[in-house]
Amino acid sequence: MIQAKALSKTYGDLHVLNGIDLEVNKKEIIAITGPSGAGKTTLLNILGTLDIADKQANSSLFIDGIDIFQLTGKSLAKFRNEQLGFVFQSHQLLPEFSAIENVCIPALIKKTSLKEARRQGLELLEFLGLSDRAEHKPSMLSGGEQQRVAVARALINKPTLLLADEPSGNLDSQTAMQLHKLFLSLRDNFDQTIVLVTHNKELAALSDRPLHLVDGQWH
Repeated sequence: MIQAKALSKTYGDLHVLNGIDLEVNKKEIIAITGPSGAGKTTLLNILGTLDIADKQANSSLFIDGIDIFQLTGKSLAKFRNEQLGFVFQSHQLLPEFSAIENVCIPALIKKTSLKEARRQGLELLEFLGLSDRAEHKPSMLSGGEQQRVAVARALINKPTLLLADEPSGNLDSQTAMQLHKLFLSLRDNFDQTIVLVTHNKELAALSDRPLHLVDGQWH
């Protein structure tokens, strides 16, 4: 699913990533751990095409066989919208929209009809145990419910790769464990490949393969 070679990222004199190699198989859950400032989120953002690795002759990034470095502009935005799903620590739900409206946004960007987007969105919310909360706005939902809405939003376009940055960072321990088990069910029910960044040892332990990043390198 992911073949990355010699990914590096510098900001001025600061070397955030130093020649990272990474291979991830389909339906695999990878947990990237490490101290703050290790480069975890930078790596995740590069995998998610939200940031660009330094251009070096030996660097490459393929996701599901697609050469990411060859995508630009609209083609890159289309790939990101249709093939990648994102779950962030802060949910990033739009407060003025209901749960189902938030879930539908990526599908509408993809030009899916509103009727079909709502149908798919309601199916996902039902799977996540939120069918009775579909018309509630984020302020009326608990932290765990908001995060599950964010997961539904990430899944609506049936992405090939799900990326999560500290997804349980703002949740209490019980809700966090429920979310951790949810990631396992997403892999089993939706054939999801998942790469997540976490400080949570329990979540890392549930993954198929935890990887530890320190000072921009694997340790």
